[in-house]
Amino acid sequence: MSIELNNLTLVYEQHPAVHHVTATIEVGDLLAVVGPNGAGKSTLLNALAGLMSVEQGCIKGLNPNEVAYLPQQTQIDRSFPLTVAELVATGLWQSIGFQQSIGREQHTQCEDAIGAVGLQGFENRMINTLSGGQIQRVLFARVLLQNRPIILLDEPFNAIDAKTIADLTRVIQSWHQYKRTIVMVSHDLEYVRQHCQKTLLIARERIGFGKTLEVLTTENIKRAQRMCEAFDESANWCMKDVA
Repeated sequence: MSIELNNLTLVYEQHPAVHHVTATIEVGDLLAVVGPNGAGKSTLLNALAGLMSVEQGCIKGLNPNEVAYLPQQTQIDRSFPLTVAELVATGLWQSIGFQQSIGREQHTQCEDAIGAVGLQGFENRMINTLSGGQIQRVLFARVLLQNRPIILLDEPFNAIDAKTIADLTRVIQSWHQYKRTIVMVSHDLEYVRQHCQKTLLIARERIGFGKTLEVLTTENIKRAQRMCEAFDESANWCMKDVA
């Protein structure tokens, strides 16, 4: 099924962080969500991941059991004593349970996922010894292991090296080839222009949605920036008719 955002409003710290957004994400879309800092991009992704409640409107066609979510690195506690293999294996919790040990078949799946992101031989490395690019490869391996039809990526290429970006882009392209629905938050507009077919540009509300090159115009980008800069934290609650 397609995912429908219908007049969606999300609240963060008592203010609408995303408001009255309507869009349809089709099966197999590779959709970028872009906008200035404070535009509500990660908030929207958190709602799609089921990590926050909807204040107004609704999200239709989204089953939480069909979603794999890759958070920003800043949300990962790298001081926790885990090996690469152990962190990747957490991708199996939804299917085998939190307290179940993994068997030989699951162990092989973990090894295959680690190999697919170029980290063969790193299975027993502690995650606090990894570089930013290496930890991002680990998080991608975890998503691979979840094997879900809908994949949510929050700033997957923030502050990592070009080689890792190229390698992980190939992973995303393989997901897209197999008709996975991918929603990716990104601040890198040039990357989005090169690799994402569709874009949702937001500045708390929808500025543009559709084909990337038609959405990411200079006029739209400037409008989004002006709207975020003009946001008033003390403004009254806004009301609009259902779209």
